[in-house]
Amino acid sequence: MPSNSDRELAVLNCSQLVTLAGPPRPRIRAEMQELSIIRNGAMFVRGARIEAVGTRAEIEPLLSSNTQVIDARNRVVLPGFVDAHTHPVFAGNRVDEFEQRAEGRTYQEIAASGGGIRSTVNRTRQASEEELFDAGRRYQEWFLRCGTTTIEAKSGYGLSLEAEQKLLRVIRSLNDSGPLRYVPTFLGAHDVPDEYRGKTREYVDLVIHQMLPEVVKNGLAEYCDVFCEPGIFNVSASSEILSAARRAGLGIRVHADQLTRSGAAQMAAELGAATADHLEQIDESGIAALARGNVQPVLLPASVYSLGSERFGPARKMIDAGLGVVLATDFNPGSSPAPSIPFVLSLASTHMRMTPAEAIVATTVNAAYSVGRGGELGSLEAGKLADFVIHNCGDYREISYFTGVEPADADFINGELVFGRTNDLT
Repeated sequence: MPSNSDRELAVLNCSQLVTLAGPPRPRIRAEMQELSIIRNGAMFVRGARIEAVGTRAEIEPLLSSNTQVIDARNRVVLPGFVDAHTHPVFAGNRVDEFEQRAEGRTYQEIAASGGGIRSTVNRTRQASEEELFDAGRRYQEWFLRCGTTTIEAKSGYGLSLEAEQKLLRVIRSLNDSGPLRYVPTFLGAHDVPDEYRGKTREYVDLVIHQMLPEVVKNGLAEYCDVFCEPGIFNVSASSEILSAARRAGLGIRVHADQLTRSGAAQMAAELGAATADHLEQIDESGIAALARGNVQPVLLPASVYSLGSERFGPARKMIDAGLGVVLATDFNPGSSPAPSIPFVLSLASTHMRMTPAEAIVATTVNAAYSVGRGGELGSLEAGKLADFVIHNCGDYREISYFTGVEPADADFINGELVFGRTNDLT
């Protein structure tokens, strides 16, 4: 039997092999329309990496008697989606708050009365690592069923030294046990916990002087994020936390300008953040600052939809300004209980005036660069990891056109099948 490094895999009969081959950076402006599609495409994989892409006629001569052949049966093959903003580890749910919003209460009203993030924190603190791991495995399958193979995974439902580390340990365990890839982000500054109400300064000190050093010492995160909003963590406090994280060697991300226009986008640009996320309230000066700072915006339309809002992130203005726009689900138990990138693609076209091609770029190659994986993931090119999905359609535009379905037939990570709905792949 060949070793894993010598294992050969060929994917043939792709109606569209959507490679997204192009410059090694986030795609901008007109580049977001360019998917580098190979019709009647094929791909050859050796071990965990792509060795060649091309037409069937170009790839077939590479096959040997040891090659496992996957018949795509005239379906679309895409890179695995990269979901660049999720909160995938928590205890319980907030279905009661969902019902309250249907009855007319706002997200802010529910949070002020003890609901929202704080209610999930209380449940999550009480849960064991095993319970959180089991819940995370359930959600992991949801991502895979939607064609997602990598997620950025935030903590933020512990809000204490031990509970935040517990969440990050669970994220590490989920990543190590496979099959979904996780990029861990420390979000200790997601809210001010009940025991620090009225003592935000003390909690900021806890995050900076106790949480961050332990997270870094134990290698639990690659990024640090802050929910920057007046009344929670203002620009000054957010900047202090993120600057400390950067000094400690973490990349930085920002929940910015979601509920109010606070100057968080400008702060993200000044600090050199990898991303500024949400951005429903951003204005032209904020967009210009992100462009100057080379910060990627991560837009979260499923959160806007779930909260019943009508103010989506200004994707068209951002694309026109030359920003490497990213789309993500914001999967979480409160404001976006939605793990589906195909649903996000649909919202992007119906509510944000993004073309299907732009939305695909925003959830693959641009998303991969936003989580520091652009050299390995996000496109189907020789040398990259073989993370790809066979979708049950003949044209990539169908993925966003047909709403409410799960188009992924088979997910491959490192060239290995990790999820499949059918038995007709060979």
